[in-house]
Amino acid sequence: MPLTLAERMLDIRRIYHEPGLELFPRAQQVLDRFPGAELIEVPSHQDIPGLYGNEGNVQDWVRNKREVLVLGQKKSLTARRNGRSSDWIAPSTSNGCAMACSYCYVPRRKGFANPITVFVNIEQIVGYLERHAGRQGPKVEPNQCDPVDWVYDLGENGDCSVDATVSDNVQDLVRLFARLPNAKASFATKLVNRGLLDYDPQAGTRVRFSLMPEETAKRVDIRTSKIADRIAAIDDFVAAGYEVHLNFSPVIVHERWLEDWAELLDQVAAGTSEATKRQLACEIIFLTHNEGLHEVNLGWHPKGEELLWRPDLQEVKQSQSGQWNVRYRTGYKSRYVEQLTGLIAEKLPSCRVRYAF
Repeated sequence: MPLTLAERMLDIRRIYHEPGLELFPRAQQVLDRFPGAELIEVPSHQDIPGLYGNEGNVQDWVRNKREVLVLGQKKSLTARRNGRSSDWIAPSTSNGCAMACSYCYVPRRKGFANPITVFVNIEQIVGYLERHAGRQGPKVEPNQCDPVDWVYDLGENGDCSVDATVSDNVQDLVRLFARLPNAKASFATKLVNRGLLDYDPQAGTRVRFSLMPEETAKRVDIRTSKIADRIAAIDDFVAAGYEVHLNFSPVIVHERWLEDWAELLDQVAAGTSEATKRQLACEIIFLTHNEGLHEVNLGWHPKGEELLWRPDLQEVKQSQSGQWNVRYRTGYKSRYVEQLTGLIAEKLPSCRVRYAF
């Protein structure tokens, strides 16, 4: 049987690691999974000379994602308020990703390389989350994140389905939220990793499959599962005990975008069961791009920029973090949102739109 994409994603040759790995069983588990890798000790997972900040690494953008791994400790454990996709952003158990979506914001901060960093102090992270959820008590007022549970977003800076191929961090988190009475985990993914079907989530984890039209995905969703494969997996994840939502993100506008989205929504409608449709909800996030990332992408994947960089449709706006990004012009975007939500109401009427921006 041929290997799945999840099984082919990584070929780890080098592992950069902070000192003291012998103190963490999770670090040893990762090392056991990649016994042939060269081990390179570094003072900090955030400061690796020759990897981060090296503009020449643009030429090895995908190779670094496939062959490099970083092990470190998550020093600051904080759950941040969110209120949109989740009530809280959980402290990360990883950073970076082996996939190479050309619109991803994480590389903007890491400097010309973005392989996976695994945080090996998982016991501390799980303990923090359990105590944090305990302090919240019952959720007495429903909100758009969830009517019953406090929702914690996992994998803000990576993809949990990919992380699960490296260590058991994701499995530990799914098991935690399976037993918490008032909290639910949530993560978005672009990879079908069927190993997650054996985790027994007991409705304590929401998986948000990210979808976009296939022709667009071929140009910007690099090293990800095919859109058809993601749709085909949705019913299986529902049957395994996950809540499954859809993450329509990023929505990329071009001359035929609405026709492509109509076709995608028809595929979802035809490819999912009635039981799945009854529990479906979606979030809609239109593209935000960045001039710095645009320049990086021109060095390794310029064809994707033909879709992402559209000055004729975009305007510059400052983000909450102070970065200057480009987004679709305000007058245009409100019309785009209305058009897409109307299309969802027509093609997939049982799918509730949680938010759109």
